[in-house]
Amino acid sequence: MIQINQAIVGRLYVVATPIGNLEDITLRALRTLKEVDLIAAEDTRHTRQLLNHFEIHTPLISYYREKEAERSDELVQKMLTGVTIALVSDAGTPGISDPGAILVQKARGAGIVIVPVPGPSALTAALSAAGIAESAFLFLGFAPPKKGQRQKFLSTFVESPWSLVLYESPHRIQGLLMDVLEILGDRQAFWGRELTKLYEDLQAGTISQLLERASSQRNRGEFVLIIGPGVSRQVTGDDLEETLLWYQKNTEFSLKDVSQRVAKDLGLSRSDVYQKALQVWAASKDNS
Repeated sequence: MIQINQAIVGRLYVVATPIGNLEDITLRALRTLKEVDLIAAEDTRHTRQLLNHFEIHTPLISYYREKEAERSDELVQKMLTGVTIALVSDAGTPGISDPGAILVQKARGAGIVIVPVPGPSALTAALSAAGIAESAFLFLGFAPPKKGQRQKFLSTFVESPWSLVLYESPHRIQGLLMDVLEILGDRQAFWGRELTKLYEDLQAGTISQLLERASSQRNRGEFVLIIGPGVSRQVTGDDLEETLLWYQKNTEFSLKDVSQRVAKDLGLSRSDVYQKALQVWAASKDNS
């Protein structure tokens, strides 16, 4: 095993930066960005504006997703020679749907100390303004951009008992809301758009209401969409056929997956449920 001399090895600081309002940066983040030897930035042009505003002159190096694996090796080698590095994304906390995870993993694997410098996050900002009473939620990041993949992705969470939190771009928000309405139903929801900026937009309502609003306005800025949990479907032995038809109509689960789920819920033989599902789904297709 290679022995690491921690006295000369640099550290990796994972620094959260403002998601809009520059006043949200912490004193600790400012001090860290001034004191490190190098700042690894998702977009150096974007980060340079932040540094210029606070008169910080630390050198920058680009660290964007397409070069993440390659650049992380270079940065780890620098830290092993004593260079201290701050990792920042364009906005918010690195590694939360932004580049950063690969560098953190490789740095830890090399014995480098990781130091989080917490601060702004669109995820927590939106949750704090949504008024959700439950403490549990599922953060899903960005949904797949293509409709078919996105619908299959959403189908996975049809029966989730928790609120779902997604990020979405302004030009895909309508498509996402349409698919949520189709796959998950007209649930209660909330969006935060342009968080902490001049035209901050916080809206609560049903999915159909948010879709109507998104369709009638010019959408700018990334969205944080929070989707309330659905009503749990309790399956009993008396409605096997109805349950199988419900899964066929409302989800994209395969017949095999549905059979496994329903058999477990009802305490029935998986093979018996599978055979019944074959009959029910085939009959449904013939009648459609």
